[in-house]
Amino acid sequence: MVAPLSAWPWENLGAFKYLLFGPMLAQVVHSRIYEDGSNYMSSWCFHLFLLWHTRFWFFGIFSSFSNMLFINCGRRINHNGVDFNQIDLEWDWDNFLILQALMASAAYYTFPSLEGLPLWNTSGLITALILHIGVSEPLYYWVHRGFHGQFLFQNYHSLHHRSAIPQPSTAGHATFLEHLILTAIMGVPILGSCLMFNNGSLGLIYCYIVMFDLMRCLGHCNIEVIPHQLFDAFPFLRYLLYTPTYHSLHHTEMDTNFCLFMPLYDAIGNTLNSKSWELHRKISSQIGYRERVADFVFLAHVVDLSSSMHAPFVWRSFASKPFAVRFFQIPCLPGAFGVMLAMWAWAKTFTVSFYNLRGRLHQTWAVPRFGFQYFLPFAADGINKQIEEAILKADRLGVKVISLAALNKNEALNGGGTLFVSKHEDLKVRVVHGNTLTAAVILNDVPKDVEEVFLTGATSKLGRAIALYLCRKKIRVLMLTLSTERYQKIQKEAPLDCQSYLVQVTKYQAARNCKTWIVGKWITPREQSWAPAGTHFHQFVVPPILPFRRNCTYGDLAAMRLPTDVEGLGSCEYTMDRGVVHACHAGGVVHLLEGWTHHEVGPIDVDRIDFVWEAALKHGLKPVSTKTTATTTATTSATTPMPTNSL
Repeated sequence: MVAPLSAWPWENLGAFKYLLFGPMLAQVVHSRIYEDGSNYMSSWCFHLFLLWHTRFWFFGIFSSFSNMLFINCGRRINHNGVDFNQIDLEWDWDNFLILQALMASAAYYTFPSLEGLPLWNTSGLITALILHIGVSEPLYYWVHRGFHGQFLFQNYHSLHHRSAIPQPSTAGHATFLEHLILTAIMGVPILGSCLMFNNGSLGLIYCYIVMFDLMRCLGHCNIEVIPHQLFDAFPFLRYLLYTPTYHSLHHTEMDTNFCLFMPLYDAIGNTLNSKSWELHRKISSQIGYRERVADFVFLAHVVDLSSSMHAPFVWRSFASKPFAVRFFQIPCLPGAFGVMLAMWAWAKTFTVSFYNLRGRLHQTWAVPRFGFQYFLPFAADGINKQIEEAILKADRLGVKVISLAALNKNEALNGGGTLFVSKHEDLKVRVVHGNTLTAAVILNDVPKDVEEVFLTGATSKLGRAIALYLCRKKIRVLMLTLSTERYQKIQKEAPLDCQSYLVQVTKYQAARNCKTWIVGKWITPREQSWAPAGTHFHQFVVPPILPFRRNCTYGDLAAMRLPTDVEGLGSCEYTMDRGVVHACHAGGVVHLLEGWTHHEVGPIDVDRIDFVWEAALKHGLKPVSTKTTATTTATTSATTPMPTNSL
């Protein structure tokens, strides 16, 4: 049975909960149209709505900062990643913002004297500060300690502590009863100044609420931003200002550090954790508390402008779902374009996410280059330089394996990574393109009874391996290529008794009777039209082809599901489902888990395809194969909801 006041009254409304702001907006519009239009900005409802909007984005910006691993990874308190469970648990973190807006609206109609507050009153700010220190702080301290009692903790406060890694959204993740009490505690300085001492102001309300949010976000951000030198110079400040480290100890050792913002009350109540100051010094100075070096790095890249907003440090909730273009991205495109230009100017690889698999840290780094740039001839040298710098950085750090994403190992760009291995023969880090496992995933997705396949991109690295593997299985391969020389070179690699199964074709019309297409080069809807009804399009092309044919099915890019014991994974890799990564990423993981010491660059060794496949299955990776039609794909993209309230 659910404890009273533990559930939110509107928890079943989903995104429709924002309709609760309807009456406020209606009052603002009414004031603007039917009353003195110049005074509508002084409307109490206008300020409530503006405050809610400001606070929502304030938490969002702070959340983005907390997840910018490329800036603050060295000062993280808890180095574990935020997983999907925590993101889902905190999805409706902003319920308290709605509650406080509704309670403030009720206070306005209860106390008419709140109408006509001055813009600023310095004495009111001083009064609020005194009330906060003398009333709100000790009141919160004792209430918080009370919620750690057996009954209240089990029925109410345990929900907040289920979030393993503190995040700004964790500050808002609590039960309805807890936020009712917190709102009352928060309202003491404001209502006291406005009603009891009659020296309140709009400036006081804005300043106090924003500072309150700032301190709440600070304590839950998991990034130590307060320098220990400040406390060394002014020792008394450590009792007046808590730190992210200080509050993190409350989440790991729950019988200590109960204060709101001032450790003074923990000192008075004898609940101050003895490790607070020393741990803060270690993290702040990064002495003896440096980030653990990753064993594996996947070097990704941005596909396009819209997908650049899928990074975990932009929208945590958006990144936790498979990528799809959403309507709320449209207003953000100009900002994303500006960030893109800044990334080009900065030109440094950055850490996007990480997860832990069997005690080994796996990181994703990204090259600040967009998909279209890889096809600009004049950009090749700059891109290769950035990839080379990332490999050398990984080598210096002690990374064991670095795997290259699709375009970062383009054959025309760097020979599938051969350029870097040849240039730096003493590399300790193993460079892996992962295409062996990619080929294995595609080949194992082809039905066993197939007698003929149509292959585009046939002379590419992957196309060559797929063609040679299939012809050994006595499967006829229609290789689409205009280069007879490249076709013949591949054909000569096949056993003599299998060479006849490789057939060169130069037009898509040659596949009009073939229902198994393996697409390694982007094809237009017109070119797809030559496929007969019932065709299935396997593909290894980036970006994926458009699902144009309604009477055909389309496979996703080659991918594998990570083992179930993966920890800290909280973002989806491009369009992949949760826990699913591209096969080249998985190939690097297998390379690490197997402890192989060779570089996997250049042409694919066809003899190793089955060997790598078996190794992947042995370590718990599972193949992912989905077949969708153009109709179901379009419908799913249009109807799947994407709330943006979870940061």
